[in-house]
Amino acid sequence: MKIKSFTLLTFFVGLALVLASCYKLDIEEGTPKCVKNRIEDFNKSGMCCNDGSVNQYTFQGKTVYTFDPGTCGADMQSEVIDENCKTLGHLGGLLGNTYINGEHFSNATFVKRIWKK
Repeated sequence: MKIKSFTLLTFFVGLALVLASCYKLDIEEGTPKCVKNRIEDFNKSGMCCNDGSVNQYTFQGKTVYTFDPGTCGADMQSEVIDENCKTLGHLGGLLGNTYINGEHFSNATFVKRIWKK
């Protein structure tokens, strides 16, 4: 009976390890470490819907990232951060803000999507 219990326990531990390793987030290569950490936190938070995403832009001569929570709530804001994870501002929300650092964010150039839930 001990051998059967050990085999069963080994199977379930192995299964748990396999399932845990499948949860790795698919974040674009070359993304700064602090941005990767923010994506992991964003994914775990209640602020990220099933269609949440993070996009990379060039804005005011810098690389910036938008954390778009998706469409699961009304009046949600997208946070804009620089490559050092400094918050530059928020887009959208109740007032529909479209400005970051005094400039309309439509002047930003989309580079790529670096993560999607």
